[in-house]
Amino acid sequence: MRPRFVLRAEDPWWRGPLLVLLAAIVTFVVTAALIRWSGGNPIAAFRYMFVNPLQSKFGFTESILSATPLVFTGAAVAIAFRAGYWNIGAEGQLLAGTIGATWFGLHAEGLSPIIAVPGILVAGAVCGAMWAMVPALLRARLGIDEVVTTLLLNPVALLVITGLLNGPWRNSETGFPDSDVIAESAIMPVVWPDTRVHLGLVFGVVVTLGCWWFIGRMTGGLRLRVVGLAPGAARVAGLQVERTLLTTALVSGGIAGMGGASEIAGVAHQLTIGISSGFGYTGVIVATLAALSFIGSLVVALMLGIINVGSFSASRALSIPSTMGEVVQSVLLITVVAALVIQKYRIVWKRGEA
Repeated sequence: MRPRFVLRAEDPWWRGPLLVLLAAIVTFVVTAALIRWSGGNPIAAFRYMFVNPLQSKFGFTESILSATPLVFTGAAVAIAFRAGYWNIGAEGQLLAGTIGATWFGLHAEGLSPIIAVPGILVAGAVCGAMWAMVPALLRARLGIDEVVTTLLLNPVALLVITGLLNGPWRNSETGFPDSDVIAESAIMPVVWPDTRVHLGLVFGVVVTLGCWWFIGRMTGGLRLRVVGLAPGAARVAGLQVERTLLTTALVSGGIAGMGGASEIAGVAHQLTIGISSGFGYTGVIVATLAALSFIGSLVVALMLGIINVGSFSASRALSIPSTMGEVVQSVLLITVVAALVIQKYRIVWKRGEA
């Protein structure tokens, strides 16, 4: 007997919410067992992760700050996946964006903030798109799978940053492997007084809403969805599938690059080797958990930001690993993807031929 996945003929309204609820229950059960195994109290840990960040202004705003790069990478991955372009390289594209943003920021002395702030975002977007170009061309022209090529370029981007920081961009004052601080005019202003929430959040939300509007309301967005859902039918209908994939890949890389620029201009103000804590990879989780919904990705990004901040509080208070938040995110991703598969498909056992 061999299992086969067969598309369900009907999808009742209650199945989706029920499967999401079951995915959440399974996630809590599995992570509770892991927390208990590590010597912590699961109930207390979940309180620190999900409730404590919302009980103070500092915790909530730090959660928003943590979610800001995920807003960009979530939108970048979602728009690529909608077109059937499986971009796993948002991490490398974000890092490329930090390189472009740093270069612009170091040369922005004397520019007005009205020019410098948008300029640093554009620099990040251009470098992110350029980093995405090679795997996009390989997919569009030669049909080479983009999952492997985009993924393998992620560590290359980090190596480029390491080379720059140990070479021409080494800090001129301290000699440490981090860049000089960017020009003050290129630093993004704070949008919430007495917090670290900066203008990058606003840009990220605007970009995400722009993607939502384009996909749902514009003719180009309809073409993109058709290419993603049925590329063969799109070719028969005369749509330029390869051009759509190439354009979408570049836009996706540009959005991820803007996320890198946002981190440089809004948080770090200089390039460091640890500028990204896996924001691009987490963007895949954001887009998947949101079922490629742009509005949903904003909610998921905030939720993961809360978990990130809360996991550090739980680690300090309960002496559990600080990576427990990442474990929660990973288990949640697996269970939600499984729920989505079960919602659309049913398993049929077929007797193998002798």
